[in-house]
Amino acid sequence: MLLKSSLPKIRWKYWVKPWQQVDWLLFCLPIAVSIFGGIMILSTELKQPVTDWWWHWLVASIGVVIALFLARSRYEHLIQWHWVTYGLTNFSLIAVMLAGTSAKGAQRWINIAGFNVQPSEFAKVGIIITLAALLHKRTASTIENVFRALAITAIPWGLVFLQPDLATSLVFGAIVLGMLYWANANPGWLILMISPIVAAILFSISWPLTEPIVLFKELSFGPLGLFWAGAMGILGWQTLPWRKFGLGAISAWSLNMLGGELGVFAWNHVLKEYQKDRLSVFINPEHDPLGAGYHLIQSRIAIGAGEIWGWGLFKGPMTQLNFVPEQHTDFIFSAVGEEFGFIGCLVVLFVFCLICFRLLHVAQTAKDNFGSLLAIGVLSMIVFQLIVNVGMTVGLAPVAGIPLPWMSYGRSAMLTNFISLGIVESVANFRQRQKYYS
Repeated sequence: MLLKSSLPKIRWKYWVKPWQQVDWLLFCLPIAVSIFGGIMILSTELKQPVTDWWWHWLVASIGVVIALFLARSRYEHLIQWHWVTYGLTNFSLIAVMLAGTSAKGAQRWINIAGFNVQPSEFAKVGIIITLAALLHKRTASTIENVFRALAITAIPWGLVFLQPDLATSLVFGAIVLGMLYWANANPGWLILMISPIVAAILFSISWPLTEPIVLFKELSFGPLGLFWAGAMGILGWQTLPWRKFGLGAISAWSLNMLGGELGVFAWNHVLKEYQKDRLSVFINPEHDPLGAGYHLIQSRIAIGAGEIWGWGLFKGPMTQLNFVPEQHTDFIFSAVGEEFGFIGCLVVLFVFCLICFRLLHVAQTAKDNFGSLLAIGVLSMIVFQLIVNVGMTVGLAPVAGIPLPWMSYGRSAMLTNFISLGIVESVANFRQRQKYYS
């Protein structure tokens, strides 16, 4: 009798052991977000003959199974395969350019068995694995190792940018910056890395003058841009190793002057009008209320209409009458704001904060640099997508087409997020050596 009563307990331990050290809070929170995301997608399409909510849950279920498999697999094996991963990542991105399908002016998908797969989403995982493998032995404490990491990243980043997929290329940048910082890169170097982008913006601003300073027909700049370039020159002199003859200061100053001028040139001669509108409309969406500003205006109205407690599930007038375009994908957060109000938005953001804190905890408690860098890469990806997506729905960021992790509809994005989660859970699961593995 005693033996029989003990058998179920032994069997239960046998099945649970492979995931004994998994961070279950980190694992369950994204599942809860995915379930809630499917409900919100259903709400946005309640009066339409589509079943995206069902696909959302189905793909999430597949992602959960993959994540559980990865969680019990040793993440250290990824080091041996990181160049293969890198090669497959670049191959898939090249395949998109050669044989991909186009939609909305971009060629980002490959049709596999009737399903559109977006390789640039899975490339995020490839970049995280590759950088973690490179930086776990050679940290970013030297400028040579930083350049090495940037050179490796440049190829897939360039392939994604050429699709064109500006949103994913920005996510790549956030991943690289986060992982370099965690790998002991000088913070000043990271500022210098993004400084040309800031210079490109500031060179186009004439304030406090009425007109920008023009030296030649194609060479102009604003006072803020000049001040920024000078400040970056000082930062370069203080942080870069080339202090002899002021080479660090000259290099940083020149880089920002070049970035600023290229930004002005691209704005005046390269970018099309709709691209300019998309980048600047978040400042004044009322300038084009029926065109580039329509998404943002409708999103802000929907969120504002929810007030404190919201209209209730399936009762938001803006959501149910389909006033917000692409609400089931990029603007899913506006549906939360309208139907669950300010409190609902806070709850969703709180859950994401918990996910991010658990990712950070795994990174801090990992048994080696490789596992820690994997977790930080995933954390950087999630945080950046969260900030930009929520920011663009409320008018604090340009409409960049970045989905909200685990909530926005997108099959490739959903699988990418769960694959990333599974890798991080593997890091958590093998923080201590398990007796049941050889």
